[in-house]
Amino acid sequence: MTEDIKVTKRNGKQESIDMEKIHRVVHWASQDLEGVSVSQVEINAQLAFFDGIKTEDIHETIIKSAADLISTETPDYQYLAARLAIFHLRKKAFQQFTPPSLFDQIKKYTELGIYDKDILAKYSKTEIEELDSYVDHWRDMSFSYAAVKQLEGKYLVQNRVTGEVYESPQFLYILVGMCLFQEYDKSERMDIVKRFYDATSTFKISLPTPIMAGVRTPTRQFSSCVLIEADDDLDSISAASGAIVKYVSQRAGIGINGGRIRALGSPIRGGEATHTGCIPFFKHFHTAVKSCSQGGVRGGAATLFYPLWHLEVEELLVLKNNTGTDENRIRHLDYGVQFNGLMYQRFLADSDITLFSPHDAPGLYDAFFADQDEFKTLYEKYEQDDSIRKRSIKARELFAKFMQERANTGRIYLQNVDHCNTHGAFDPAVAPVRQSNLCMEITLPTKPLFSVQDEEGEIALCTLSAVNLGALENLDELEGITEIIVRSLDSLLDYQDYPIKSAEIASKNRRTLGIGVTNLAYYLAKNGVKYSDGSGNRLIHDTFEALQYYSLKASNKLAKELGACPLFPETQYAKGIMPIDSYKKDIDAFCSPELKLDWATLRTEIVKTGLRNSTLTALMPCESSSQISNSTNGIEPPRGYVSVKQSKDGILKQIVPDFENLKSQYELLWDIKDNEGYLQLCAIMQKFIDQSISTNTHYDPSLYDGSRVPMKLFLMDLLKAYKYGIKTLYYHTTRDGATDEQNNAKPGDDDCADGVCKL
Repeated sequence: MTEDIKVTKRNGKQESIDMEKIHRVVHWASQDLEGVSVSQVEINAQLAFFDGIKTEDIHETIIKSAADLISTETPDYQYLAARLAIFHLRKKAFQQFTPPSLFDQIKKYTELGIYDKDILAKYSKTEIEELDSYVDHWRDMSFSYAAVKQLEGKYLVQNRVTGEVYESPQFLYILVGMCLFQEYDKSERMDIVKRFYDATSTFKISLPTPIMAGVRTPTRQFSSCVLIEADDDLDSISAASGAIVKYVSQRAGIGINGGRIRALGSPIRGGEATHTGCIPFFKHFHTAVKSCSQGGVRGGAATLFYPLWHLEVEELLVLKNNTGTDENRIRHLDYGVQFNGLMYQRFLADSDITLFSPHDAPGLYDAFFADQDEFKTLYEKYEQDDSIRKRSIKARELFAKFMQERANTGRIYLQNVDHCNTHGAFDPAVAPVRQSNLCMEITLPTKPLFSVQDEEGEIALCTLSAVNLGALENLDELEGITEIIVRSLDSLLDYQDYPIKSAEIASKNRRTLGIGVTNLAYYLAKNGVKYSDGSGNRLIHDTFEALQYYSLKASNKLAKELGACPLFPETQYAKGIMPIDSYKKDIDAFCSPELKLDWATLRTEIVKTGLRNSTLTALMPCESSSQISNSTNGIEPPRGYVSVKQSKDGILKQIVPDFENLKSQYELLWDIKDNEGYLQLCAIMQKFIDQSISTNTHYDPSLYDGSRVPMKLFLMDLLKAYKYGIKTLYYHTTRDGATDEQNNAKPGDDDCADGVCKL
């Protein structure tokens, strides 16, 4: 009989199990939920009870019992399990269900060195009490189970060794706002902190992991993305490696540009020695990336960039391949291969691509990014110069080699460097973009370092946040939401610390932000449109027009208050050139170019008073943070109605938003026959986005003869993406035959997940 079971209390004493107490808790958690059975949860839990069970284990068993019942037939169990988990979390953190007052919470953990001492120094007790009265702890009951476990595992301030949690979710949201706006005038900051709290705690804004986990603690490094460039120079390579180590230790994701490094056999010191080529130095970068663990769990993650026309490209393309030896492979980095229009022209003409060592072809590497006409002139000139070392390969053969490695590994990415420079925020003549980041959505200028103390080099950082499209009632809401995001992220640039001076100088001179979106699949479904058939094109055009317009408007407003960013003159915006002016007009064939907002007035204001931030938008994967807001990932179609993700707490099941009402409206990934509709949507988004998009391509081999996707299709998608103006391609995913209820993670999500670039 269950009643005969003894429970071991926290103090070690034993007493009979109180089933009525358990019933009251489960019944409380079930209020206003549909299709959940309190008795079923209790019966399943009782099967796991045993004599002497600890009180804490009883709570965990009941939570797991509810979580095991999550399904598309009974989706509300994800909220029942979440409420039980919140109840348990609060009991562990506060020894009671009701949270303490905000002032007592801050005071206690400031004295213990867990919260940033500036919070108490900057805010009066009266202000804190006013904010305490504004906090709505009942909003904790809106989380799904997966969200609570993500919060508990990653985001709530805690002792990572003992697992002791110090706070509940609403404290996270209010304290982040208090920290970010602490320097605002006292007459204004209470209002903006409340607005920030409302927008984040009701899931209209999705915050990245570094901000959620770090802001309010004494550690102050919150940029998600770090871009580091190395020159063809030993001091520079060493400095780049040092910078990588510094930022990996701060849990940032790294983009490394190694494209300048000369090829194997190149002369050194006038022929005194021959160069060992790229691979030994790429291995050096790999060692730096993996040198520090992130959160004690794993090494860092990085994407390394080089041009398609590099003399060693055939050896570099296979670095991730499972064949070969450790001497000629570097499998734990990802790679970004850089293309431009001339490479595609050679492909279409079925002619050759000539490969050079950057060192042997003066000016060619810089022109590749800064000036496409000059690049073509130099490239053709050097092709005719017999004194320059080179070799040729059929363009179609080289494209096929690239595509084969991309298909085999899923993790060989593509950057169209001309699109990044001709359709972006920066004037390539003075601030060329020469690389992207770990997740292929950041496009910012960099300069090589020659020492870690070098203040002339430029490490680019980008601070991220996302709008939850599914939480919008209308596009006018974006004006207020983007202003909160711009103000909070801009404040963060001054609030955070910088491990390397060149990163601080660049960040404060350019003040780059990346506002993205999440929950696009739900947004399309609830508006009754699809990815695949063009029905969503107009909605996406209007939505991303509003996102970019209101983000720019907010930054312009901030520039009027605080001044434009110092390097605003290096942007295209300073010349009155907007993304809407430079996009690829090919997309007009599938989406009318009509604009709805007053761009003429905004353009005039930006030229006149500037922008506080050089960039405003970038569409990131949102893999982790989408769980917090119970959203679909970023811009991706879901693979199933239920996503199943592994965590240290076991399997976490999460159901797509409003499944019961919208099941017929959702378009699942593997129900989409090809990439055309998705690429069209990405192209429409890219029309407005001033950085880039983590754009994925997806293939189902079962649709083709012999279960093999034709190489021709891969190559056609590359050409299509370029034609549509897409700047970067991220993951290449292949259907593995799993059922709809499957792990939603793509290849390498685990590498990216702990803060890094995934919100």
